[in-house]
Amino acid sequence: MALFITFEGGEGSGKSTQARLLHQQLKHAGIPSLLTYEPGVTRLGEKINSILKWSQDTSISPVAELLLFNTSRAQLVSEVIKPALEKGISVVCDRYADSTTAYQGYGRALDLAMVEAVNKIGMSGLVPDITFLLDIPPEQGLARKGQNIDRFEVESVDFHNRIREGYQALVRAEPQRWCVINAAFSKEKIAEIIWGKIRPLLPK
Repeated sequence: MALFITFEGGEGSGKSTQARLLHQQLKHAGIPSLLTYEPGVTRLGEKINSILKWSQDTSISPVAELLLFNTSRAQLVSEVIKPALEKGISVVCDRYADSTTAYQGYGRALDLAMVEAVNKIGMSGLVPDITFLLDIPPEQGLARKGQNIDRFEVESVDFHNRIREGYQALVRAEPQRWCVINAAFSKEKIAEIIWGKIRPLLPK
């Protein structure tokens, strides 16, 4: 059975690294898998990514962010994720709808019911089988970032604290889907924990 696995976390949590490592482990184990990310990958998604993250001279309202992220998501789901899953290819995705709930719902303080409704459209009914949250205090995560920072990384620590609180609320609401990992652990230990969760879900 193909798995849909997502990675979530605040800035500097190391989720992208762990998504990549899991994809490598799946390939090494002979499991057909695909690594993807949000926003981006598709031609439409890459254009939206450029606007959302790097257009410093463009004003983007929180509602516009919500709609743009879900436009990119809808294209990714229809063009990349669903076709792969239908072919029996497991998908590892760096960020998904939970990011939008955390960043735009909690970080930007948008109405959560509205965010959920728009997310459902972008997801087209596709819910992850398991989601890994790499949890780290925002101050520590932001300190890991380099010089090239995007529109979200320059936001206040309060903004990033609200995002962390949003993720915690999502975990409480749906604990069976989430695996929360302390992002302060070593890269190797985190990868070991993740593989320990994924291995029992793979076909024998």
